[in-house]
Amino acid sequence: MSDRKKSNVGKIRVWIGPLVGGLVLSFVAIIGYRIVADYRWSDIAGALAAMSPLRITRAVFFAAASYFCLTWFDWIALRCVGKPLAWRRAALASFASLAIGHNVGFAGLSSGAVRYRFYARWGLDFEEVAKLVIYCGITVALGLATIAGFSLLLNPSLVSTFAGLNHGMVRTAGLLLLAFPAAYVGLTFFRTTVSLFSWKVRLPSTALAAAQVGVGSLNYLCVAACLHALLGNAGAIAYLDVTGAYVLANTGVIASHVPGGVGVLESIVLSLLPGASVFAALLMFRIIYYLSPLALGLTLLALSEIVLNTRKGWPAQTANASLQKP
Repeated sequence: MSDRKKSNVGKIRVWIGPLVGGLVLSFVAIIGYRIVADYRWSDIAGALAAMSPLRITRAVFFAAASYFCLTWFDWIALRCVGKPLAWRRAALASFASLAIGHNVGFAGLSSGAVRYRFYARWGLDFEEVAKLVIYCGITVALGLATIAGFSLLLNPSLVSTFAGLNHGMVRTAGLLLLAFPAAYVGLTFFRTTVSLFSWKVRLPSTALAAAQVGVGSLNYLCVAACLHALLGNAGAIAYLDVTGAYVLANTGVIASHVPGGVGVLESIVLSLLPGASVFAALLMFRIIYYLSPLALGLTLLALSEIVLNTRKGWPAQTANASLQKP
């Protein structure tokens, strides 16, 4: 390829990102406005005031359970890249990075930068941290595919009504989604590496692959339970409906890369589960699952910069000695 063509390709790539991002934001703004315009703020405020402390406490518990699951994403990924660390270190790096990444957007890059800040002190280089982020992303995809697949199989009516598809087509889509984690785990049973273009990708052990599917799925179940707890005042909304709605909404959040999924999550969930009480629950959900962890994550990151940088034992050469500690 000539230098001129390379230059033109580079210019196109530079413009595609902002263009797609602008189109997504415009779409979200229009849809979000149309949805929110159907509700009065007095109704939303009343729904917020009607939330019982018990339901908010339950939501906080399930949010904490979700972030606990997320710490195991890193713990597993560290073993996949051959750099096992103690859970407490993986938990610190995972929570701080994801609490920030969930709100900033482009979670792979934003959380990856924070992860590198932690793991570089503990003996991992840039390539190893990049692989860790990829393995964590695979765990996210496995969990999303698993829960989405079961949601479509067990509760096809939600998507069927929303997309105008018959139940058979929805259940077929569910089976196809479940084939992904099954194929992934099965592949690790027969092979240790796969070739991807000119690269050789090292596969995790079958036990670690199964753990990825399990913890990835459990994380989504906890997040859906957090939202479902807040929806108690919105009528008899089934947990399976909430799970299906959240999985679809989260797929839109991941695809759009909008910071924190602001507007995307609310728009999709409200289109599936309409009502002022649902909107109020989504506002509280954002506070509990996104904003509160963000404040704590930023605090932990700031403290780590003070504490870890002043300790004598944190440099990479001393951290390598503790890599094998459970």
